[in-house]
Amino acid sequence: MSDAVSRREFLATSAVLALSSTTGRGPMVERAQALVTDDLLDLSAVFAVRAMRQGDLTAERYASALLDRCEAMKGLNAFISLDAPRVLEAARAADRRRTAGEFLGPLHGLPIPVKDSVNTKDLPTTVGTPALRSFRPAENAAVVQTLLDAGAIVLGKTNLHELSLGWTSNNHAFGAVHNPYDTKRIPGGSSGGTAAAVAARMAPLGVAEDTEGSIRVPAALCGITGFRPTTFRYSSTGVAPITPLFDQVGPHARSVEDLALFDSVATGNQSPLPTITLKGLRLGLAREYFYAGLDPEVERQADQTLRILRAAGVEIVEANLPDLEKLIAATTAQIQIHDLGPSLKKYLAEFRAGVTLEQVAARASDDIREVFELFVLPGAKQAVSEEVYQAARDTLPKLRDTYQTYFRDTGVAAIAFPATMVPPTPIGEDKEVEIQGKKVAFETAVARNIAPGSTAGLPGLILPVGLTRGGLPLAFEFDGPPGTDRALLALGVELERTLGRIPAPGARRT
Repeated sequence: MSDAVSRREFLATSAVLALSSTTGRGPMVERAQALVTDDLLDLSAVFAVRAMRQGDLTAERYASALLDRCEAMKGLNAFISLDAPRVLEAARAADRRRTAGEFLGPLHGLPIPVKDSVNTKDLPTTVGTPALRSFRPAENAAVVQTLLDAGAIVLGKTNLHELSLGWTSNNHAFGAVHNPYDTKRIPGGSSGGTAAAVAARMAPLGVAEDTEGSIRVPAALCGITGFRPTTFRYSSTGVAPITPLFDQVGPHARSVEDLALFDSVATGNQSPLPTITLKGLRLGLAREYFYAGLDPEVERQADQTLRILRAAGVEIVEANLPDLEKLIAATTAQIQIHDLGPSLKKYLAEFRAGVTLEQVAARASDDIREVFELFVLPGAKQAVSEEVYQAARDTLPKLRDTYQTYFRDTGVAAIAFPATMVPPTPIGEDKEVEIQGKKVAFETAVARNIAPGSTAGLPGLILPVGLTRGGLPLAFEFDGPPGTDRALLALGVELERTLGRIPAPGARRT
């Protein structure tokens, strides 16, 4: 299926070249123009940048196509702010640089949507909450500035779960983000707007952020690829925080190749990915934790995915991670709850947001204000004490040692598992879900499998692996040892070729 995508990209650029030599605007030209616009939306970031750098496609033409798509799909509510004239002017400036023979960066002319918890000086950074509706940071977040220096354009700021405190992106202040595969269902959170925009072909590559699944859950539920790198691999300076121990920006895309492009720009490592062969490669399967209690559709697709991998020569190594559930229960929530208040307070002061933590909490939506009152503000009933927090910090090395021992003893390149226990759920049903006749907490259903990787600081790659019988996306996560990011991305390229890509959402052509 990857080859088919590449052929479409080739044909799209060929059509652009043909049109560039056509004069007049009769009906045939107009039909060709419409076809090319449609095909441009399928381009990967790698292919689009190549076409713009070579002059086969103008940045203005490409930006116009994406902006038209954003307008057509605005019902998904993927963006909080989008300034089309500013985007077009930036695209024209990119075209002028190419015409003048100036240096063109590796992201030349590429419009990129940015999660609205990541600072941008030219657009507000609301973090999805009312008190910051007009907040304009004086400077870009470090990762945004790196992308701009590489030639990218900020397409707009994407909607999110308010203050990144949830997995649904049902934002009560700016409206819910809708899943492109079924607009009555969640896109996942908290980076739901970026995932929805990329899945719906508003852009091929976007900026997301992940503390406990906020890159990976939306990627999984929207049928796209997502990459949470080893913690601290990319700078999170200028990103609204939850805890500095887990927070990590990262990309959403529709191909692993585009994730690797983002990684090369963010790290400055322009070397090609290593070559990975699936035959004889070892992948870990920790069945006891990651495969228990799955939705039947998730379980069916997991079995099929493992069969495909085995048929490709992958050796599946069954080995459990001892005490994983206990270690996560003793660390993940306690650290986030403790650090949220001080971290956000520091962010508001450092970037001169003009409001206090208490004002943010007071003006937050009811569901988020309840979180602050319960866990964060002075007198909070379920605040984490310093003693409990220190115990959680002391347990973190044990979790990391457990993973280190696992990777060493099994010799696996990564651990493979379904990203979530359930497919995308209906908007508003975020308290509990029913799985095989049992009531399961919503938080468990979406976050159980993704929590260990981010808590342990592992690089995690999301790949779509299929659809439910009702047409909803399903995904696998592949977690590698810390620091093996480029190897994991290289593995992802081969896995993507083997597993194929899922169909685009039907909403794409509406």
